[in-house]
Amino acid sequence: MRDVDVALCLAVDASSSVDHDEFGLMMGGLAAAFREPAVAAAAAGGARGAAAVSVLLWSVTQEVAVPWMLVADADGAEALAAAVDATPRLVPPGATALGEAMRAALGLLAAFPGEAARLVIDVSGDGAGNAGLPSAPVRDAAVRAGVTVNGLAVVNEEPDLPAHYAAEVIGGPGAFVMACADYADFAEAIRRKLVRELRGALTA
Repeated sequence: MRDVDVALCLAVDASSSVDHDEFGLMMGGLAAAFREPAVAAAAAGGARGAAAVSVLLWSVTQEVAVPWMLVADADGAEALAAAVDATPRLVPPGATALGEAMRAALGLLAAFPGEAARLVIDVSGDGAGNAGLPSAPVRDAAVRAGVTVNGLAVVNEEPDLPAHYAAEVIGGPGAFVMACADYADFAEAIRRKLVRELRGALTA
């Protein structure tokens, strides 16, 4: 794969707190976001003219749903959107092993078959970790490795989740957390988040 401005791993919650309809709204919203011209433009707007994106589904276990794909133009963004649309729920519902998901995302970034100016993990979910590794030590390891971890907190079940993400999950250069009220709002929230992540320091 060619060198890119950013390698972005999208780590998507598929634990028991996310029901069938919510999972569909989340994945549909993610696919819709990549069909937005602003997202494709952000992916291609850096010095190297491209981003690489992968999708990791997680619960107690983790599975790569979409391996690394190049987004350098609208066609690449559409191909990624189609791959997201075609993704089944690969992991069985279970506990929210957020730290384990972050560790798996770090491994995916470490195996990226190219060179990226920035490495980013985008965690989306509706709950704090309640199984496996705690999040904060994994976040700290990510920061030491030069990886930025951002969060999108869906607050339909845990109103204080953004504060938890801010304290225990996000870290690294330019890290941020965004919140959305429920899964119906996910598409717009992830669109805004992706533009910000893909553009990086170009964002005002």
